[in-house]
Amino acid sequence: MGGSLFTVALGLAVAANHPEPIQFNRDIRPILSDKCYACHGPDAANRKTALRFDIESGARIKLRNGHESIVPGDPTASEVFQRVTADDTALRMPPAYLGRDKLSVREIELIRRWIAEGAKWQQHWAYIAPKRPVLPEVQDRTWPRNPIDSFVLARLESEGLKPSPEVDRTTLIRRVTLDLTGLPPTPRAVETFVADSSAGAYEKLVDSLLASPRHAERMAIRWLEASRYADTNGYSIDGVRDMWRWRDWVLDAFQRNMPFDEFTIDQIAGDLLPGARSDQTIASGFHRNHRTNGEGGIVPEEFRTEYVVDRLETTSTVWLGTTVGCARCHDHKYDPIKQREFYRLFAYFNNVPEKGLVSNQGNEEPYMKAPTPAQEQQCKLFDQRVAQTQSAWDAVQPKLLQKQRKWESRISRSKRPLNWSIRDGLVLFAPLEGTPDEKVGGCDKAEGAHCTLPVVEGRVGQARVFDHKHFIELPDTLKFDYLDPFTIAAWIKPSSPTGTIVSKMDDYFEATGHGLFLKDGKIRLHVIQRYTDIGMRVESEMPVETNRWQHVVVTYDGHMKASGVKMYLDGRPLATKILFDALTDPLSTKIPWRIGGGGGPENHFRGLIDDVRIWNRAFTPEEAAVALLLEPVDQISAIGPEQRTEAQENKLRFCFLDGYAPNDIRRSLANLRNALKERTQFEKTIPTVMVMKEVPGLHQAHILKRGAYDSPGEPVDPGVPSFLPPLRPDWPNNRLGLARWLVDPSNPLTARVTVNRFWQMLFGVGLVKTVEDFGSQGEWPVHPDLLDWLSVEFVESGWNVSHILKKMVMSATYRQSSKITPEMLEADPENRLLS
Repeated sequence: MGGSLFTVALGLAVAANHPEPIQFNRDIRPILSDKCYACHGPDAANRKTALRFDIESGARIKLRNGHESIVPGDPTASEVFQRVTADDTALRMPPAYLGRDKLSVREIELIRRWIAEGAKWQQHWAYIAPKRPVLPEVQDRTWPRNPIDSFVLARLESEGLKPSPEVDRTTLIRRVTLDLTGLPPTPRAVETFVADSSAGAYEKLVDSLLASPRHAERMAIRWLEASRYADTNGYSIDGVRDMWRWRDWVLDAFQRNMPFDEFTIDQIAGDLLPGARSDQTIASGFHRNHRTNGEGGIVPEEFRTEYVVDRLETTSTVWLGTTVGCARCHDHKYDPIKQREFYRLFAYFNNVPEKGLVSNQGNEEPYMKAPTPAQEQQCKLFDQRVAQTQSAWDAVQPKLLQKQRKWESRISRSKRPLNWSIRDGLVLFAPLEGTPDEKVGGCDKAEGAHCTLPVVEGRVGQARVFDHKHFIELPDTLKFDYLDPFTIAAWIKPSSPTGTIVSKMDDYFEATGHGLFLKDGKIRLHVIQRYTDIGMRVESEMPVETNRWQHVVVTYDGHMKASGVKMYLDGRPLATKILFDALTDPLSTKIPWRIGGGGGPENHFRGLIDDVRIWNRAFTPEEAAVALLLEPVDQISAIGPEQRTEAQENKLRFCFLDGYAPNDIRRSLANLRNALKERTQFEKTIPTVMVMKEVPGLHQAHILKRGAYDSPGEPVDPGVPSFLPPLRPDWPNNRLGLARWLVDPSNPLTARVTVNRFWQMLFGVGLVKTVEDFGSQGEWPVHPDLLDWLSVEFVESGWNVSHILKKMVMSATYRQSSKITPEMLEADPENRLLS
């Protein structure tokens, strides 16, 4: 164990380097954090004894041997000092048996002096709200141009240093232009500035640079890095995404010098603001820039959890300068963040309706249309045209009804039947009348040319009798992919509750492709790329009947979501159940369309099928009901208008408009349809942007044991860490409340972290060198009072970014020459003192 001679020698060797009184935060906390917290820090699960050095009460306890851990004023009576100076490796701390090195001579002397000077404790500097410090007195009062210089000069003078001369004007314009715009000045700009000898020339230059679009781009680049912005989703199968409308919002925000508190709130929770504007919702795309995974075989919930963690860790890093990731699995080993608090923060970001497995084909829900200003103007023109054509169409309705009634009267007296069915978008019609193009499949060699399916009287003419083995194979001229809308309709009379009605897929149930089935009596639609994880499966809640003719209609709107599937039986909508909803990738199959087959031999159809039709668009409910009707139009017209069903009336109207209405009426309808179609086509060109959306209660947050998605522990509600100020009672306890808390003046971190990044951008290194870590493992600020002054100035200026940047570049500190003398290099090798 070290004695008094060691202590005296130590003091003589080191004291000269530290003439100032010891400060706990500056001198002692870094030693304890780096060398002691692992065993005596915030992580209770890993703490070896009751002794802990992250809080004062834990460091001043009586030890089991009766000794005092720290005795203010008396290092030799303090067990801490005795243990760090011990020669016996069994007693020495940090413990040699854990492979830890002994503290350096300098570190031991700092601890000795701290105890000797009274062992004054300080709360961690970054967790104390900054207050505007009094400007220090300086000897050279002619040098400072603004308060920044007073702090810098006072420190230089205390170290026996002087600032460098002001840089020449050519270098100054190059420096400030590069710093504020990322680009060098033009030769003309240099000439103009050098020739301008007016007192306000430099300030005028700075103002013009801060107002430049290039400055907005310069600031945006740094912010895009912080936000993890990219045009692809980032995992192994790196699919495309379109977030450039959010990027444009960031550019516009910097161009307008948007106050940083509004900038923060809009990006964290713009979607939750009362009456949120579209631009505020677009801003919330900040937290949709994280990596997403479209790789087959992943566990979606695992990656959904990763997305939430990413939002939490990014928020903590960007706004709080705090690394919270360690607390995912256990209490933080260095900072006062408990695992429970990690998951309370996690809960703020946990109610976004997103999926862990994403498409590699574009943006994922939730997203929104985000037209550019030019597109918004174009949309208005399309809306005007739709309104005009709608008005014209409304105006011809009396004439339309009059002409239709005359037509109805005429055809009802005609002796010629008028058969009509929906033709718009019809791409496949299989009447199943036994024609040669209806090739019979499923035949074995023994059947040879005799392979056939019987033809019997059907619901519409004749029908085929399917025997659970054979099927009809159609020419492969109709190709649908996952973004193609369709409607499939067929008359069926099943004798078995399971069977394939129509398919374009291989002959097993989990195959790639399209399939319309009966499964245990229920109507089932498959649109599958890979059965296990990429596809869509929907079925009706109610079963169909066997041994009775029924008309089935199934539609899909082409939007990749199971909610876009509608089913109808005998013209009536059916309630559906979504079995799987992850249609994210294109389909690829060369199998032809089949009627009665596909999906595996056990699923081949048994019974009668008649009149199969496929359209390349999704029917409306009215069209689904009309498709059911078999009565010729002339027979329906003979029924009085008051006695007709709605479907009958619609069939007459559709038929009349399809081929019998006067040209001016049909032209009016065509104009309306074209206007709607053109608007729809234009809307498809409008970019989307992924945004945040809150569904309260969607997912209950839990403490995840060892951080694993599938090991939920205690449930938790949203909340902020206890070592920081709480949310105000009038704020909602959701992302909006969290956003307001981040930029509340009582929060000690956000302003400091932000101005420190601005300083780093201009001076190359922050006042706190560890710009992303203001915690115990972070660096003590080299100019703490200057950092606090800048933080308070930033907040009190209304979080004015241009104001604080201008303060920095207008300072004499910024304008110094960067030429280094050997003496300066020796005294301040990293220019941390800004000489």
